[in-house]
Amino acid sequence: MNRDSNSYTFLFATLMVLVVASTLAFTASSLKDLQNANVRKEKMQNILATIGIDSDREQAENLYNKYIKKQLSLTQEGIVDQNVNAFEIELNKELKKAPSEQRFPIYEANVEGDKYYIVPLRGAGLWNAIWGYIALEEDKNTIKGAVFDHAGETAGLGAEITQDWFQNRFLGEKVFDIKGNLVGINVSKTNNDPKDLDKDDHEVDAISGATITGDGVTNMIIERLTHYLPYLKNNDQIVASN
Repeated sequence: MNRDSNSYTFLFATLMVLVVASTLAFTASSLKDLQNANVRKEKMQNILATIGIDSDREQAENLYNKYIKKQLSLTQEGIVDQNVNAFEIELNKELKKAPSEQRFPIYEANVEGDKYYIVPLRGAGLWNAIWGYIALEEDKNTIKGAVFDHAGETAGLGAEITQDWFQNRFLGEKVFDIKGNLVGINVSKTNNDPKDLDKDDHEVDAISGATITGDGVTNMIIERLTHYLPYLKNNDQIVASN
């Protein structure tokens, strides 16, 4: 075949596209299991972080199995659905369903005799999705820890929700008021307690310049916890703050 002909050029280009596409497909397929394993371990790390357990990816599964005693998939009525693996629930897909069709994962942990309840979160920030986990102490009211992440918030502003100094503001805050009503935590730019010393005000100080992202954190906490009320209230009644 004449290498200077158009047909040769077209055939060569077609073959190169096929070779490159096949190589990329093979590489993606080969790495899929590894990628899935990394996502799984990162999820375990985040869950553990809310109860004060630090781990790397190598330790994550062992520590998760040590401290997480139950993985429950709840219906809207707070009933455990034994047919759904709570850990495998993907909130980005679950939230597209009607609440009556959703399953709400919750994790029960025990650390040196102290019991915790960990709830996954997902909501909307300024530019894209935000998500995380929040752990409640045995009273199902006091926050033990919180972890947040995002898909595309602004660096130095909304993206700061991933920083320890912001997440630590939630420690010790109460999500129920003294009457037992769910009020969540307000990320407030008008908070009069910038050092977050008052743990009964249901507020934390907002990130300067990241109002919409902060509102997203506020909204996703109360929206997600609302779905867990039947379970929280029907199992060892909530102990409200004094």
